[in-house]
Amino acid sequence: MTHSDRILMGPGPCNPYPEVIEAFGRPVLGHLDPEFISLLDDTGERLRQVFRTDNPLTFPVSGTGSAGMEAAFVNFVEPGDVVVIGVNGVFGGRMCDVAARAGAEVVRVDAAWGTAIEPQQLLDAHPDPKIIAVVHAETSTGVRNDIADLGAAKGDALLLIDCVTSVGGIPVELDEWGVDIAYSGTQKCLGVPPGLAPLSVSPAAVERIIERPQSWYLDLNMIARYVTGGSARAYHHTAPISMIYALHAGLGVLLDEGLVASFVRHQSCGDTLQTGLVEMGFEMFAEQGHQLPQLTTVVVPTDRLPAGVGEADVRRQLLGHYGIEIGGGLGEFAGKVWRIGLMGHTARRRNVTLLLGALGEILAG
Repeated sequence: MTHSDRILMGPGPCNPYPEVIEAFGRPVLGHLDPEFISLLDDTGERLRQVFRTDNPLTFPVSGTGSAGMEAAFVNFVEPGDVVVIGVNGVFGGRMCDVAARAGAEVVRVDAAWGTAIEPQQLLDAHPDPKIIAVVHAETSTGVRNDIADLGAAKGDALLLIDCVTSVGGIPVELDEWGVDIAYSGTQKCLGVPPGLAPLSVSPAAVERIIERPQSWYLDLNMIARYVTGGSARAYHHTAPISMIYALHAGLGVLLDEGLVASFVRHQSCGDTLQTGLVEMGFEMFAEQGHQLPQLTTVVVPTDRLPAGVGEADVRRQLLGHYGIEIGGGLGEFAGKVWRIGLMGHTARRRNVTLLLGALGEILAG
């Protein structure tokens, strides 16, 4: 089994679209070359279509999804600012860490892992926060948190959401939901390798970017002059040319398919997988009604594992004998939960069939 034969069905990178792989073979242009600048502009426009927004400041941050998270906080948070953050998994907790490092007074709103956060709890957590933040699709648990009610009642607060696992897989409506700041990643439902973090900032939020963020590299005051400066663009840092080629291609695949068609494909694959797992006796981990189709979490069936075989052994057998990668649990659920991704190009019915068959063989001993 070669690496190229592997089916990436974990919560991390998915298999890239063939068009994305081809894009990496394009000749590298200079980051100030007019041809590249035109492609960068078109990438921003494609991101606006995918984020469902008119925000002019919409571009790929040079770095993985965590760089998008950091950019989303350091450009808006000053010491003493109150930030309300919903935490029902690893990445909500990571938001708290990033905001605290920027000096925020963090108000955590916790919900049990595997359950969704009630929007009203976030709205009631503080009378006048600067930011309300939540993960739309929590990668560590497979849970979708509701966003629209937050945007409708946020008042003067900026609404910040993590869309790393949601963009391209389930509906994301930044303008309709009243989202001010959103970031994503390339390696999930966009079908592109990790390396960029799409970011979108509303005009209202642009007015509240702080004058001197703690990060020079992620300073939106300077980056905006490069990505939206027209003929007066100011060099900030060297853009990762080939990664932007790849993102441009991946967004093209998604938009050619159509957002709705992509959502239907992800939902169909997720439904088929989850139905098949339940029929095999698995218990779903994520709360009913908030389960992500693109990231399924199941409780490890310890009572059904063959003698002497642990949950990590099953994952190793899947990878070594069948070429399928799935993920284990995180935090207190390490060893107790499996996380199975069907994202981007990996969201195919044949992959679901192969995984269910492989699990059946392994569990049968």
